[in-house]
Amino acid sequence: MSEIQLSEEQKQLIEELGVLREQEGMQPAASRISSLLLVSDRTELTFDEIREALNLSKSATSNAINALLSASNIEYITKPGDRKRYFRTMVASWETEVKRRMESGLKGKALLIKVLEQRPPETAEFNNKLREVIEFIDYMQKELPLLMQRWNENRNRGE
Repeated sequence: MSEIQLSEEQKQLIEELGVLREQEGMQPAASRISSLLLVSDRTELTFDEIREALNLSKSATSNAINALLSASNIEYITKPGDRKRYFRTMVASWETEVKRRMESGLKGKALLIKVLEQRPPETAEFNNKLREVIEFIDYMQKELPLLMQRWNENRNRGE
């Protein structure tokens, strides 16, 4: 594969997306890699292509890719006859990722319920806020599948 060619507009967009993701708590290198995979003309990039396009060290690239893989923000594929891994954003499988995060929310809610059950009654205000969080997770778990269903129905009707 040849070196990734990015326009000035693409570079600026990678930087803007990267800053936004940093503000959401993502590490700088990971935020830029995630942004590059969205903005690049090619949807699958190798380790070296990512490293060269963003001018990152091997260790920074490796650490960031591993963090993104662990968080399910990116995935990789391999190609027959090619030993390289090709990284890509999870945007193609976003619905699956939403469902996975909902299931993860169920586990988190169960733990929050356990936390609430062991909280002392003297921290009533805190306990009430924790109860609100649990109620909101419940609400989201009920509403999100309906929202997805309505969205798909509207998409299929062309709205």
